[in-house]
Amino acid sequence: MTLSGDACFLLRPGVMALLRPLLLDVVPTIQQTAALALGRLANYNDDLAEAVVKGDILPQLVCSLSEQNRFYKKAAAFVLRAVGKHSPQLAQAIVQCGGLETLVICLEDFDPGVKEAAAWALGYIARHNSELSQAVVDAGAVPLLVLCIQEPEIALKRIAASTLSDISKHSPELAQTVVDAGAIAHLAQMILNPDAKLKRQVLSALSQIAKHSVDLAELVVEAEIFPVVLTCLKDSDEYVKKNGATLIREIAKHTPELSQLIVNAGGVAAVIDCIGSCRGTVRLPGIMMLGYVAAHSENLSMAVIISKGIPPLCTCLMEENEDHIKAAAAWALGQVGRHTPEHARAVAVANVLPTLLSMYMDTHSSEDLQVKTKKALKNILQKCTYLPALEPLLHDAPPNILKHIVGQFSKVLPHDSKARRLFVTTGGLKKVQEIKAEPGSLLQEYINTINNCYPEEIVRGLITR
Repeated sequence: MTLSGDACFLLRPGVMALLRPLLLDVVPTIQQTAALALGRLANYNDDLAEAVVKGDILPQLVCSLSEQNRFYKKAAAFVLRAVGKHSPQLAQAIVQCGGLETLVICLEDFDPGVKEAAAWALGYIARHNSELSQAVVDAGAVPLLVLCIQEPEIALKRIAASTLSDISKHSPELAQTVVDAGAIAHLAQMILNPDAKLKRQVLSALSQIAKHSVDLAELVVEAEIFPVVLTCLKDSDEYVKKNGATLIREIAKHTPELSQLIVNAGGVAAVIDCIGSCRGTVRLPGIMMLGYVAAHSENLSMAVIISKGIPPLCTCLMEENEDHIKAAAAWALGQVGRHTPEHARAVAVANVLPTLLSMYMDTHSSEDLQVKTKKALKNILQKCTYLPALEPLLHDAPPNILKHIVGQFSKVLPHDSKARRLFVTTGGLKKVQEIKAEPGSLLQEYINTINNCYPEEIVRGLITR
């Protein structure tokens, strides 16, 4: 970010020193205005935030924070938030001057605006890393934040939920601290709150708790969030949809039992509807959730198939512009199709294999997309015995994919006379003769097995033709 002329001026030596005495002015309005000005400067960029720290202004603010009126407290907390948001180093400066303890005291203030400003500052400090988050916990913030989410003011609820989310995200231990303070039950009660911004933060906090372990995910589920959370997937707010799907994904990924619970609650069908009703990154957690559910077992994968999950995943693969969303869709399709020939056929008949192959071979595809499409193809091809879906791939597939395709023909053709006849009439057998395989390779073995299914003169005739 480029600095304006005024901002550049304020970075000159001594300018912060001129502002600092105003924080001690006898007129309260001047104190508040000085603090607000410092907050706006620190908020502008990290250079100005660093100048506030180097100007030795933070100890002054922290020292007077607990003694002043509510207007000053809000302005001072804003300065701490503005400084702390830029980097872990600047946030650490707030910790070192005793800022956390003072902010925690502000969480007990009578004025909701002061509580809100303090919670906001604590969240900006906690979000950087687990060490800073632990410092916020050690200062005693969590029980007071849980009390804040029970206050009537919506704005305070939002910020407190957001800060609990920022604390929980770093480690299972930090998430457990939030759980031990009784946060889950209060957060779960707010899933149906009409305020979209509050719902976003509530769903995010529950996601950050559930993601770490089976035990934490089960505690979230035990708060009876199902089927209530499924209503969020139909919300008019895109972020509520996305965070709702993320919460379901973080629960589904852990165990088959948790995934089955989601299936039983109608969660798979609801996520499939959600994917169909939105575009872009909002789809991503839903796509991944379907992949996680399908990965656990044959039955759960079949639940995705029966709920008509394959067509929307194919749509995401073909119509999304971002490679990381396509990669997620490819991965999910691979998880659905990897279990049995029946599962693989369900994916293959959607005519998605040529799309996966072309994305894998496209030099413009990201490395991640190429890896995911290759893996999905391999997963599906190794189980697929539905030959009409495989035959078109014989003409375009590179050797590393071709061996899996030819391998499936070598398994099916010896036992299926109708398929053998079709393979000749469609030109498949001729195509196999054109494949250049290394002598003694697995691919050559597969070709030999296929050729042995036919009279020698037919095979020889195709080679010489």
